[in-house]
Amino acid sequence: MEPVYDTVISTARLLWLAQGLKFKISGVENVPKDGPGVIAINHTGYLDFTLAGIPAFLQGKRKVRFMAKKEVFDNGISGPIMRSLRHIPVDRGAGAQSYKAAVDYLKRGELVGVYPEATISRSFEIKEFKSGAARMAIESGAPIIPTVIWGAQRIWTKGHPKNLGRHGYKVMIGVADPIEPIGTPEQITAKLHDVMSAKLHELQDDYVQLYGPYPAGAYWVPARLGGGAPTLDEANAMDAAEQAEKAAKRAEREATGEA
Repeated sequence: MEPVYDTVISTARLLWLAQGLKFKISGVENVPKDGPGVIAINHTGYLDFTLAGIPAFLQGKRKVRFMAKKEVFDNGISGPIMRSLRHIPVDRGAGAQSYKAAVDYLKRGELVGVYPEATISRSFEIKEFKSGAARMAIESGAPIIPTVIWGAQRIWTKGHPKNLGRHGYKVMIGVADPIEPIGTPEQITAKLHDVMSAKLHELQDDYVQLYGPYPAGAYWVPARLGGGAPTLDEANAMDAAEQAEKAAKRAEREATGEA
């Protein structure tokens, strides 16, 4: 029993009910009923981690330990909660410690949630992947569980106002067949990218079949589907510019002796 985690789950379910969210979840059977698994998740919004654990919870009330940026743990409000839930802080400047913690969790039979894209995809397409998920799987012997979320970007995503009221948005979560850690990190990462891209396209097509065509020019719809989101190349350029700006500000602070 984990009283804090159970309370957080109950609170989240009440919030989803208040928002009128409509879920369609598939592939729950692909989450291991016991033992380790690397839950690899696409990243389209700030609330992905609250949704990506649903299939695991449906599969025997299993809980996922998510890897999240260190700043979330440094916050006076979210930090104590994240530590109580035994999530894993990630310091992008020194990732070895968080990587080791994730592997240790996996070796103890836990489910660990990771974002191979590392950052939110502004295009709502699958970005290039980092190899961390594959390396964790190889070292621990855990399968990778490809998990794709579609529709949650309408609630809160990068560059757009959050919409936490009652809106009745439709959210789809699909879990693909597990990927065994056989091969090099590069080979496994490439396979994971292909599988998650295919699952995303499947969910996007299913969304239209269930709920009707996408609104033309809608910010939350990829350019490939007639939406107003930037293309993958445009989004990558925006990310690069943002990172360069952050680096320049960081260098300026260091030069002036600011914290």
